[in-house]
Amino acid sequence: MSAGLAEKNESIVESEELIDTSKMSDGKRDALQLAESSRDIVKPSHSFVSQLFMGHVAWDMIYPFREQPAKDKVKGDAFLGELETFLREHTDPDQIDQDGEIPQDVIDALGKMGAFGIKIPPEYGGLGLSQTNYSRAAILLGSHCGNLTALLSAHQSIGVPQPLIMFGTVEQKQKYLSRVAKGEISAFALTEEGVGSDPAKIETRAEPIAGGSHFILNGKKLWCTNGTRAGLLIVMARTPDALVRGKPTRQITAFIIETNTPGVTVDLRCRFMGLRSLYNGVIQFTNVKVPRENIILGEGKGLKVAFSTLNTGRLTLPAACLGLSKRCLQIARIWADTRVQWGAAIGKHSAIAAKIATIASDTFALEAMTLLTSSLADRKEGDIRLEAAMSKLWGTEAAWHIVDETMQIRGGRGYETAQSLAARGEEPISVERLMRDSRINLIFEGSSEIMRLFIAREALDPHLRLGATVINPKVPMVERIRATGKAAKFYAGWYAKQWWLLGVRIPAGMDRRLVPHARYVGKTSKKLARTLFHQILWYGPKLEREQMMLGRLMNVGTELFAMAATCSKAQALLTHDGDRNEIIKLVDFFCQESRLRLTRNFQGINENNDRRGYRLARQILKGKYEWLEEGIVARTSMFGTSKS
Repeated sequence: MSAGLAEKNESIVESEELIDTSKMSDGKRDALQLAESSRDIVKPSHSFVSQLFMGHVAWDMIYPFREQPAKDKVKGDAFLGELETFLREHTDPDQIDQDGEIPQDVIDALGKMGAFGIKIPPEYGGLGLSQTNYSRAAILLGSHCGNLTALLSAHQSIGVPQPLIMFGTVEQKQKYLSRVAKGEISAFALTEEGVGSDPAKIETRAEPIAGGSHFILNGKKLWCTNGTRAGLLIVMARTPDALVRGKPTRQITAFIIETNTPGVTVDLRCRFMGLRSLYNGVIQFTNVKVPRENIILGEGKGLKVAFSTLNTGRLTLPAACLGLSKRCLQIARIWADTRVQWGAAIGKHSAIAAKIATIASDTFALEAMTLLTSSLADRKEGDIRLEAAMSKLWGTEAAWHIVDETMQIRGGRGYETAQSLAARGEEPISVERLMRDSRINLIFEGSSEIMRLFIAREALDPHLRLGATVINPKVPMVERIRATGKAAKFYAGWYAKQWWLLGVRIPAGMDRRLVPHARYVGKTSKKLARTLFHQILWYGPKLEREQMMLGRLMNVGTELFAMAATCSKAQALLTHDGDRNEIIKLVDFFCQESRLRLTRNFQGINENNDRRGYRLARQILKGKYEWLEEGIVARTSMFGTSKS
């Protein structure tokens, strides 16, 4: 067994011992083991966010804010200029929404300009642009058309390009990357009817045939974005179990599938509330013959492919949400300044003014988080999975709030369709389309709830690795005593530092007006670290069940990352453009609002209604409150007939 595999298996043991699995179903226990076996270990020193949860603000990782290199920006500007002109002059997002189709000439033009191969290296026919330029393209697309954004991002972020760039063999890259770079659409197939965020339940199977040169694939995939138009798919399937520590362990393997292969059929194109031109479908695989050389990374490595791809791929969502937020800011600003009610522009009324301030400050924070994390990805300095997850979590929730507030500011005109507005002679500003299209962002590529659990698992990892041996009954007593001494020595020094507020470091050269916010991030990081430690001591192996409490602490960490990124970005603007007081006002407002959210989350650790709500929910699920459903129209569905 290699050292890396030994470390991986040790990590699985630690997780199972420190997390209480005694009351878990076999399925949940299998899911935990499968997920743990597929995740990489994050070293806190390699992640700014990971260190936040340990009470340390590693300013040197994000400060000074790394501006995009001039050469890289110029390279991106050429493509982005062409893309912006094309989107503005040759696409109609409202017509695409109304028709439920993206015109073929639009897809062809995007392929011709390289929009399907933004990050694919030039030697394979792509543009070879950086993550920052890819994010800038997503910002542009997100401000214009959700359907085009989904088409291009699903193709590149989770479809064939990203997994092959990261893990493909030379032969796979040569065979497939040039095809997708030119515009052949690709998709990612993981979800099944009974499988959402729980990959251990995957039922699509790939069985090796005699000689092992091919697999026979059977199964059905649900909600495969781009699936109805794709020429190539990344498909996750179960392959024969492997023995891990003497026990059969499920294997998930990633395959490249060509959709013209016999046995691949599109059963249905799914339709949704928003993204009405989304090429999303149900894909059936019936005795599909797949060559072994179409496996990505290796047999049983499918979830590693998926997780690693998503770590960077998730950045497309906050970038697109940033574009949406910028568009909403523009709409809200102009309307609030020109619409007069009660003798004054509505933006002068405090209720509307507060919304405008929040939209602007949250947009600035989202820009800071997105571009900062994109820069980290480009520099390949450290591990960005937590930064990307937080950008996705915070960005999608902030953007949803922003579009909701924009709808409220526009009033009836926000709720009215663009076509109806145009028919009445008004400017067709389609806030209702923006709202419909943006709601899925809180679900795409890991829902907000899953993101909080993902961040929590990574935040707990340093403590898991220190404390698991101490409470593991399978480890010899001598070794447990030795581990106890080691853990006690670490925590004696570490815990004391979490109370030493004089040790909070402020970045050199930071504008004095930003210093209070930077100091607050440092102090609150220590409070977060010791609060998380207290919860570990209090709940022990049962901590995994306290999802509401963990969620609040993850919210705290995410807000601290947002504040730190915002301060770093603001300093870069001040350094570049001189004393701009409007930047300080923006940051002051955002950080004060963020502090209020942090305070509520900390208070919620001890003052909450969680257990009462959980008990009530259990009773509701048992049917004790079906009387609340009386008085509605009776309906028959797959779940049965209602009593009303």
